[in-house]
Amino acid sequence: MATIKEQIQMLYDEINKTQKNKATNAHIGKLKAKIAQLKNKEEKAAASAKASGPAKGFEVRKSGDATVALVGFPSVGKSTLISKLTDAKSETGNFEFTTLTCIPGLMEHRGAKIQILDLPGLIKGAAEGKGRGKEILGVIRSADMVLYIVDPFQKSHFAVLNRELENAGMRLNEVKPAVFIKRTDRGGIDVRSTVEQTQLRDEEIGEIIRSFGYTSAVVTLRCDVTPDQIVDVLAGNRVYSRSVVAVNKIDIAEEKSIVSMEKSLPQTWPVMRISAYKDIGLDALKDFIYDNLGFMRIYLKPQGQEADMVEPLIVKDDSTVEMICNRLHRDFVRKFRFARLKGPSAKFDWQRVGLDHLLKDGDVLSIIVKR
Repeated sequence: MATIKEQIQMLYDEINKTQKNKATNAHIGKLKAKIAQLKNKEEKAAASAKASGPAKGFEVRKSGDATVALVGFPSVGKSTLISKLTDAKSETGNFEFTTLTCIPGLMEHRGAKIQILDLPGLIKGAAEGKGRGKEILGVIRSADMVLYIVDPFQKSHFAVLNRELENAGMRLNEVKPAVFIKRTDRGGIDVRSTVEQTQLRDEEIGEIIRSFGYTSAVVTLRCDVTPDQIVDVLAGNRVYSRSVVAVNKIDIAEEKSIVSMEKSLPQTWPVMRISAYKDIGLDALKDFIYDNLGFMRIYLKPQGQEADMVEPLIVKDDSTVEMICNRLHRDFVRKFRFARLKGPSAKFDWQRVGLDHLLKDGDVLSIIVKR
């Protein structure tokens, strides 16, 4: 009997030999659903055989307001860059695999503390464990942003790296699809949609879901769903993160090489040019990282005092009142009564709100706790 790895490879082989068009969308989706199910089994088997957790050298304690993972092939200049941006001391050299462990550094910029992680260079096959790939990818999955460092002389590198992150379940610069699948005891696959479906018919959606092992489920679609999005929801382990790209070594590259590299990158992604070695563009890179992390400013007003409008709290743009409470003091959530709010997210000045209230940039917040 074929092993799980062999079964997965056979399914990939079938996908590769299948002509890609709208008529084969559902068939390819079914194959991908089977692959996702087998990978889940493989991961569970590996977890039961060996205690899970990152290997020594990859135990990274998150700190600061956000974490950025540097991703690139060996010798693209990641170690030089982190030493210029942060307080980290990462060994550098003119040979591959200089960095063998995860080296964290802290960059302070515009009031934010941003942890930047220098990781060993990813190689092709990392998602299958080559070059300690699974350990490295585990750290990348937990970061708030992926910062690709690419070399203008190696145009093919980005596609290889991005494929490894996709295979590891990362969906960069994508919105989590509004697809909800709830397993039921009976009734078959019941597809309910609030928008027109142009990619797949209801029966095709049902076939993909059954390929993952479901016999009955209620499927609610609030977007025009693709086969890949259905598989991602079924897998249940996808990570949706922000990503930006820095084209390094522009001091020694010709303009045509840089332009050619930029054209090979996703056209909607944020991209900038730098030279870590010559300090070109590094101040702009700090702004670039900060702006794309999606920070916002929250001004705090302690009970009975004036609001501090000079030094705001820098937080992510998906922060709620509860997140601010957790950040300020471990007892604030337990003792929370209510909060008063003035600013863009308030319907009126000093609106009373609860823990689940979503904040906006420039809000003034006063948290009222039990005495």
